[in-house]
Amino acid sequence: MDCSFLSLEGKVALVTGGSRGIGKAIALLFATAGAHVAVASRKIAGVQAVADEITTMGRQSLAVAAHARKPDELTQLVRTVMERFGRIDILVNNAATNPGMGPLVDTDTTLFDQIMETNLRGYFVVSREVGRIMREQADGVIINISSAGGVSPAENLGPYCISKAAINMLTKAMALELGPHNVRVNAIAPRFVKTGFSQALWSDERLMEKEYAQVPLKRIGTTDEIARSALFLASSAANYMTGQVVVINGGAFL
Repeated sequence: MDCSFLSLEGKVALVTGGSRGIGKAIALLFATAGAHVAVASRKIAGVQAVADEITTMGRQSLAVAAHARKPDELTQLVRTVMERFGRIDILVNNAATNPGMGPLVDTDTTLFDQIMETNLRGYFVVSREVGRIMREQADGVIINISSAGGVSPAENLGPYCISKAAINMLTKAMALELGPHNVRVNAIAPRFVKTGFSQALWSDERLMEKEYAQVPLKRIGTTDEIARSALFLASSAANYMTGQVVVINGGAFL
């Protein structure tokens, strides 16, 4: 069977939060599918290791340090990618944080702002800058890594869930505006995925017992499974798909 519709041959992708977990898995799979990949994260060492791995695969790569809470660094990130590659065909917004848990009524304003600045404003700034480029190109794909918590709230994760719900609306609003310019914008909303980011959750046996009682597949997701969904959305296989939030949750009823 011809599966060339999943090819990203010759495309240029930018993946934020690309040093580990879901972002790293997406960056490596995109390179496997033929893309040249720029990876960004707060610390250069992590993304440089990913970029080096991509280079060994015969693809061009670029590692850039950029803090998701610093708009100037995010704007410069996009400029740097354009200077190197001359275009951006695919953007994956993945950089996120969740430094604290607890009831919303006990949440400190500083913590709330930190989550919103990273998870929401960071996505907005990069999407705005790249969206302008894609609008000029009359071609492009933006994929936002959201969360099932943005569709149905999770206890003690209120600020994080609120930020992800806002990302879902950011996705739909940008899809509406950029669709006439042949730019597609979709989001992926995973439930639990086994990453370092979520280790405090999946390493809690009691919490996982409750989780498996709600999930028909009786397990949590993997980074490779999320990456494959991102590949689908980035490829021509999803050419008529925009403004969607794809929930990947093992069959849990939200």
